[in-house]
Amino acid sequence: MEIERKFLVKRDGSFRKMVTSSSRIAQGYMDVNGATVRIRLRSQLVDGKEQDGKAYLTIKGPSKNGISRYEFEREIPLDDAHEMLKLCRGGMVEKVRHLAPYGSHTYEIDEFMGKNEGLLFCEVELEREDEAFEKPTWLGPEVTGNRHFYNKGLLSDPYPNWRHELPEEFQ
Repeated sequence: MEIERKFLVKRDGSFRKMVTSSSRIAQGYMDVNGATVRIRLRSQLVDGKEQDGKAYLTIKGPSKNGISRYEFEREIPLDDAHEMLKLCRGGMVEKVRHLAPYGSHTYEIDEFMGKNEGLLFCEVELEREDEAFEKPTWLGPEVTGNRHFYNKGLLSDPYPNWRHELPEEFQ
């Protein structure tokens, strides 16, 4: 079970001083009724260079409340992932994911590229839906459950189409 909350991130870059690692991610999605099937390529960034490429197959069920849903994820061979990506529709979501520990949680800050250039938000995974957690000063408004902040949706409705709906300081 995946339980996560999503938030906008202040654009002043203040989160960067807390980042302990970053990865480049490219992912595609397959059409499946009632679930999300994702193929993800992930490379660790060390001094701006990609290293240690890995691939993952992820299946997520529908969310009943925007916070939690079933999740299955397994590492798969890179060659298989490249073949499966050919079956994906709508292109790829590209981003750099920064990990920033704060309190007893690690925030995953996604900085998007490509068609979603400029989008910046983060997720924090929780053990329980009602779990309390410390919020860093660079955390903005919560966007949990907002359809715009699901990666699969960013393929069909990219950030430039709706960025004007966000508070100006988060555009």
